[in-house]
Amino acid sequence: MTTQLIVKDEILIEAAPSKVWEVLINPKYVAQWDELPEDYPSENMREGSKVVWENPNGGETITTIIKAEEMKELVIALYLSNWKVQPNVGDVAYRYVLEEVNGGTVLKIEIGDFSLLEKGQDYYDASVEFASDSKQVIKQLAESL
Repeated sequence: MTTQLIVKDEILIEAAPSKVWEVLINPKYVAQWDELPEDYPSENMREGSKVVWENPNGGETITTIIKAEEMKELVIALYLSNWKVQPNVGDVAYRYVLEEVNGGTVLKIEIGDFSLLEKGQDYYDASVEFASDSKQVIKQLAESL
């Protein structure tokens, strides 16, 4: 059995879950901690929302929100059209879990499972950096709302 490649990270945010949730689903905030196409709509993301990018080497990258339990959990499936093996929807995903703690929020981030992909270690390594950087920006934004 292959070892799973799932990035796991978390951060304590001194803000209510409602503020952290706003930073996770409002495109004006999402664009500050993740990439969004310039023409992305301004309404809040919800279950079924998709973001599509054209890849420079051809094909496209698509993220789709497959679960949005308000102020609790957000799951975003990742799909690249040029993956040789296509995992099931949601097998490679970004998962954000919010837990209220003493008036603040613990944000838990899981990204993967990249073991399902060719060059999975490369995706994993890039996602470790993404989780580390994005959680800091999410924290700053939520605490300033």
